[in-house]
Amino acid sequence: MPTESEVDALAAARSPFTGVVSIDVDGEPELVKAYGFAHRAHQVPNTPDTRIAIASGSKVFTALAVLSLVEEGVLALDTPVRSILNSDLPLIDDRVTIEHLLTHHSGIGDYIDEDGDFEVDDYVLSVPVHTLDQTEAFLPVLDGFEQAFTPGEGFAYCNGGYMVLALVAERASGTPFHDLVQTRVFDKAGMSRSGYLRSDDLPADAALGYLDDEGNRTNVLHLPVRGNGDGGAYATAGDLTIFWRALLDGRIVSHQTVAEMTRPRAEVPDEDKRSGMGLFLLLDRDALVIEGYDAGASFRSTHDPETQRTVSILGNSSEGAWSLIYGLGV
Repeated sequence: MPTESEVDALAAARSPFTGVVSIDVDGEPELVKAYGFAHRAHQVPNTPDTRIAIASGSKVFTALAVLSLVEEGVLALDTPVRSILNSDLPLIDDRVTIEHLLTHHSGIGDYIDEDGDFEVDDYVLSVPVHTLDQTEAFLPVLDGFEQAFTPGEGFAYCNGGYMVLALVAERASGTPFHDLVQTRVFDKAGMSRSGYLRSDDLPADAALGYLDDEGNRTNVLHLPVRGNGDGGAYATAGDLTIFWRALLDGRIVSHQTVAEMTRPRAEVPDEDKRSGMGLFLLLDRDALVIEGYDAGASFRSTHDPETQRTVSILGNSSEGAWSLIYGLGV
């Protein structure tokens, strides 16, 4: 395990890190340390308990909410999403299923092109961000993108697919998406400090997301005002430790469902990962990974079931966490 001084050196390398680093074994903390500021202009420091946005790392919460509905028979992995979308999003192929979306095998056109030529601080959303506070509000943003490939015949990481999952889960259950995740994931796991906070109304213990390593520009005009199916939840390092233990103990969904989530479905060699269902595995070992990168957020949490070691790095700037993530090899 790296020493505190080694972590400090990595945190200062290349891009100065601002956020929280947590390392624990079997739930017992080995190292928890905060760096930089939650609010730079007022010099409010990050603490080990600061709530930080984890971007796409929260896709696993969407997957779990959906899979809990599958376990109850409300949905099935082979449910065609068209049966719930009805006439909405007509360019999504009628053959696309819940499982295709969960595993990034749907081939639907993505509203955020991960392979596009854009900078993390570009303004990429086509509607005012303040309107994106509920799931149905995303329909105009998701519409108009041609199917990229036949469902099931390829792999392409897809943000839009997880927004469609949120929409389907909300309609099928009759429960708003944020409430669905709260009751079926956060409450079951005991994650009392996690949730989908509004970026324009953050509580005192939540960090602002900064576009750059220096300066006071935040991401409030770059992302939906409230996160949804494809990302944007806030969490603490402690809650992530709680999450991994609850997931693997079968307290959120069954052990059988967890086995399906952690079964590799595709290799992503350029990122040294394999894709599961709602999460990733490292390419060289069966360590589980959730990860996020967005304007004002850089995040990875890795749990190794063999060693029971969890390493979580929550950054509240766009680039700051990556030197730590790659330096620690997690």
